[in-house]
Amino acid sequence: MSTAIGRAAPAFTAPSTDGDISLKDLKGRVVVMYFYPRDNTPGCTTEGQNFRDRYAEFQAAGAEILGVSRDTLASHQKFKEKQGFPFPLLADPDETLCELYGVMKMKNMYGKQVRGIERSTFLIDAQGKLRQEWRGVKVPGHVDAVLEAVRGLA
Repeated sequence: MSTAIGRAAPAFTAPSTDGDISLKDLKGRVVVMYFYPRDNTPGCTTEGQNFRDRYAEFQAAGAEILGVSRDTLASHQKFKEKQGFPFPLLADPDETLCELYGVMKMKNMYGKQVRGIERSTFLIDAQGKLRQEWRGVKVPGHVDAVLEAVRGLA
C-alpha cells in the first residue's frame, strides 16, 4: 500500500517502548513518524538525537514524534535509554509498518544489494491525514525542515 498526500494515513497498531500505539489513539494530535534503518548506527543515532533536542519545540507545536525501525523492542528500549529519547520507538520486526508506508528499498551495502529501510519521515495532521513526506532523508537539517512543516500546519 502506498501513502498519498491529503489522504488518511495508513492505520496501525504497533508495540513501542511506551506500550502499544495506534494511530487512532493519536487523533487530535499532529504525528511525525520517522523510519530509520537501525538502532545504534551513526546516522540513526544523530537523527534521533536531533528529534530529541528539538522535542520540546515539537510538543509546543502540538506534535508527537514516533521513531520506527525493524529492531526489537529490547533493542529499542536500550537505544532509547542510552540516548534519552523522550518519544516512543516502535518495533516493526515483521515490516508491517514499513510496508504500509512503503519505506522498504533495495540498497547497496558494502557492494551487496540488501533490502532495508529508506530513511523517511511522514507528517500526519490532527485529523489523521498525511500532509507531507520526506523520502531518502539526509540527516543534516532534516529535523529543522520537519519542525517548520509542523508549525506550518497551525
